Amino acid sequence: MVGSFIRHGLTAREVQGEILLQIVAGSDTTACAIRATLLYILTNSQVQSKLLDEISKATISTPITDAEARKMPYLQAVIKEGLRIFPPVTGIMFKEVPAGGDTVKGFYVPEGTGIGWSPFGLMWNKEVWGDDAKLFRPERWFEGTPEEIRKKEIDVEMVFGYGKYQCLGKNVAYLELNKIYVELLRNFHFTIVNPSEPWKSFNAGLFLQSKMWMRVTKRDPAL
Repeated sequence: MVGSFIRHGLTAREVQGEILLQIVAGSDTTACAIRATLLYILTNSQVQSKLLDEISKATISTPITDAEARKMPYLQAVIKEGLRIFPPVTGIMFKEVPAGGDTVKGFYVPEGTGIGWSPFGLMWNKEVWGDDAKLFRPERWFEGTPEEIRKKEIDVEMVFGYGKYQCLGKNVAYLELNKIYVELLRNFHFTIVNPSEPWKSFNAGLFLQSKMWMRVTKRDPAL
C-alpha cells in the first residue's frame, strides 16, 4: 500500500495519514462489529438458539464459505441487526454541499454547508425501525414487503457510507462477518465472565474496547 501511495505522488505526510486510516478503518471497525454483535448474541438466548439451529441444519463447508453464509437467512439477519444496533463508526462524517447549493427534503442548503449524520441517531430512530428500535431483534429483517425490507437494508448500509464515499472495504467486511460467527459458535461455547460489566468501551469516533473477558470451552461436535 505504501508503495502504491508513493507511486501516485503522495507526500510523506500524506502517506503517514493514509497508513493510519488503513489500520483503523480496515481492522478496528470490523473488530468492533464482531465484538458487539457477538455480545448481543450471547446475551440473547433466543437469538443464539435460532442461530445455532440454522448452523446445525445448514450444509456448509469447514470453514464456511462466503457464498454458503449468504444463503443462511437468519445469519444474515443477525449480521444486519448487529450493524444496526451498534454501528462501529460514530463520526458525523460531514459532506460539503457543492457549488450552487442543493435542496434536501424541501429545504434549500447553501453551497459550502457541511452536512453530517449521526449513526446511532439513524439506527435507533423509532420512526425508521419502530418502537423497539433499541432492541436487538434480528426478526425485524423478515418483516414487511420485499420493498420495505430492501429499504431497511439500504438504511443499515449507511454504516459504510454512501455513493463515492462508501467504505472501500465493505465487501471484505461482509466476508469476515459471514464467516466469524458461524465458526466461533459451532466450535466453542462462550460465557461472559462478568455479566454486569462485559467490557470496557470508549468512543472517540471509533469504539475502543477492552476487557471483554470470556470463558471459552470446546463445543462437542456431536451436540
